[in-house]
Amino acid sequence: MSSPALPLREMDDADVIREAARGEIQALATLYDRHAGLLLAMANRILGDKALAEDLVQDVFMEVWRRAHAFDPSRGSVRTWLLVRLRSRAVDRLRSAQHRREVAVDDVAPREPSPTAEDPELAPDRALVRKAIAELPEDQRLVIELSYFHGLSSSEIAERMGSPLGTVKSRTAAALTKLRAAMVAAEQRTGGLQ
Repeated sequence: MSSPALPLREMDDADVIREAARGEIQALATLYDRHAGLLLAMANRILGDKALAEDLVQDVFMEVWRRAHAFDPSRGSVRTWLLVRLRSRAVDRLRSAQHRREVAVDDVAPREPSPTAEDPELAPDRALVRKAIAELPEDQRLVIELSYFHGLSSSEIAERMGSPLGTVKSRTAAALTKLRAAMVAAEQRTGGLQ
């Protein structure tokens, strides 16, 4: 992955989300900085609970990371796309508050990537991300794998692991920080990932 021509902070949202779809972790951070406040306010208004709202916003950004390639600029802005995803997930949570997916913590093998993600140019980046995930402490690796590969929310991960929600969120944040640092270090070593 080569460095973007413009700094991410100078790009419009559509260009930033394209960078996120290419695996640029800083692009996700840029989208978060731009939109998390609005999403949190909306989630809090729908759910009426600050902790649940924070959990939902984190889950939406994990979904954005996994599905950035699905953004279609012809259907609306990135902001609208994010708000629609948030509202949809919030309504689902209100409707099925008792529903929990059953995934054993011992069965956290990553799922196969979707066929659309099979771009030969991304293979080195994919290998780098897998290596960075494998080097995480086990508790952090587990929350990333449950969230990214199994699509569980932070609340579902907390329930599955028997850990407090705050602990799961802290582990996720620490893991994402380490992954971001690993990707930046790799890019600096190679002068831009290939």
